[in-house]
Amino acid sequence: MKLADKVAVITGAGSGIGYEMSTLFAREGATIMGADVDADGLATTAAAVEEIGRPMRTFIADVTDPTAVEHLMAETMEAFGSIDILCNNAGIGHVGSVLEVTPEEWDRVMAVNVRGVWLGCKYAVPYMLAQGGGIIVNTASVAGQVGLPKRAVYSASKGAVIALTKQVAIEYVADNIRVNCVCPGTVETPWVQRLLAIEDDPAAAMENLRLRQPMGRLGQPDEVAKAALYLASDAAEFITGTELVIDGGLTAR
Repeated sequence: MKLADKVAVITGAGSGIGYEMSTLFAREGATIMGADVDADGLATTAAAVEEIGRPMRTFIADVTDPTAVEHLMAETMEAFGSIDILCNNAGIGHVGSVLEVTPEEWDRVMAVNVRGVWLGCKYAVPYMLAQGGGIIVNTASVAGQVGLPKRAVYSASKGAVIALTKQVAIEYVADNIRVNCVCPGTVETPWVQRLLAIEDDPAAAMENLRLRQPMGRLGQPDEVAKAALYLASDAAEFITGTELVIDGGLTAR
C-alpha cells in the first residue's frame, strides 16, 4: 500500500474531492483525520473509511479560524502521534466578474480558499519539522492558471494557493517537507451543483461546463484524489513546488 502507516489530515473531508481523498488514502493504508464544517458529511465519510477497515477521526473545523485549525493539528498529534500528510482541500466556489462580486463575497472566498491553506500549513509544519519531514498537498485549480469567465475571486484565490504552494515548498525543501498542489479543471462536486442551481438555465450552464473540457466531460472527484495520492506517495519523492493539472485538456488549448 502506498500510504501504509501514514497519518493524513484532510480538510473538506465531508464531501466531493475530500471524501474521495479520505477513502482512497484509507485504502492505501493511511489513518485519516478528517475536518469539515459539515458534521453529517464527515459522518458519512467516516463510515465509508471504517468499512474499508482503517481508523478515522473527525473534527468540526472552519479552516478560516486559527484556533480551530491549531486544535485540529494538536488533536491529530495527540490521537495518532504524527502528521505525515496534510491535504489542504477545503474550498468554496463563486460565480461572478470583478463588477459582480461583492466585497463580502470576495473576503469569504479568499478566507476559505487562501487563509485556510495558510493556516493549515502554519499549524502543521511545526510538527513536520519536529518529526523530520512531511508532505502537503493543496487543492488549487486551473482557474488559478488561466482566465475563466465569471470566476474573478475564485481565480484570484486559486492563483494565490499556487503561489503559496511554491513559496512553502522552497522554504522547507531542506527540511524534508514536500509541498505541491493539484489543479483540477471543472469537477462534478457538490459545490458545482450548488453554483449551477443559481443559474437561470442550469442545464445550459452544465452543458457549457462540459464542453469547456476538450475531453467533453466534467472531471470526477476520485480522479483528483488519485492525483493527490500520487503527490502524497513515495512515487513523487523528487517533486516539490509544482502543480499537477487534472483538467481534461482545458489548459492545453
